[in-house]
Amino acid sequence: MNVAYHGPGDLPDVIPVFPLSGALLLPRGQLPLNIFEPRYLAMIDDALRSGLRLVGMIQPDPARPASEDRPELYKIGCVGRLTQIAESGDGRYLIQLTGIARYRIEEELAVATPYRQCRVNFVPFKDDFTARKGEDAVDRESLLKALKDFLEANNLKADWQGIENAPNEALVNALAMMSPFDAAEKQALLEAPDLKTRAELLVAVTEIELAKKVTGGDTALQ
Repeated sequence: MNVAYHGPGDLPDVIPVFPLSGALLLPRGQLPLNIFEPRYLAMIDDALRSGLRLVGMIQPDPARPASEDRPELYKIGCVGRLTQIAESGDGRYLIQLTGIARYRIEEELAVATPYRQCRVNFVPFKDDFTARKGEDAVDRESLLKALKDFLEANNLKADWQGIENAPNEALVNALAMMSPFDAAEKQALLEAPDLKTRAELLVAVTEIELAKKVTGGDTALQ
């Protein structure tokens, strides 16, 4: 990125939010998105026009009733910077967000824009601004074993050379973002207090999914 973010004070306290179930963005992770709804096309235009290039990813909370057009939101999301954008030629934007830091929603604002905006707080997640913080505590061996078992169970292949060369932070966050888990499980991965806990949760959820595949039943995440 062309802009360095060193702490919560480098980010505005009001950001546009993009509710999207199953879309997980984590610090320094990269999330490709296909933007086609008019309200979100306007959001991208405004993000570019402002020069900030910021979009707050957030998941709708399926446990809270709401209208389809305006779902209730989880309280924690992750803000990303627009680092790639291309026009499709048919009215869409193909973008990539690079994650900066997680935030907690303090309040949703009444705004004239077609997209939603929230006042947010980055302070609880100040460690997100430090790259690779806590990655020495990650049990890499367990993580790779769970990944290998998952790939084998689903007849999938992976670039093992790239995986083995990836630092722990990049590996954990990329696997969490690409995981096929449901919204609640992805939210739990997002809200994990540190990288070690996120890796442990990723292993646990993967093992639960593998157990479901073996038994053919549902195993609840405790």
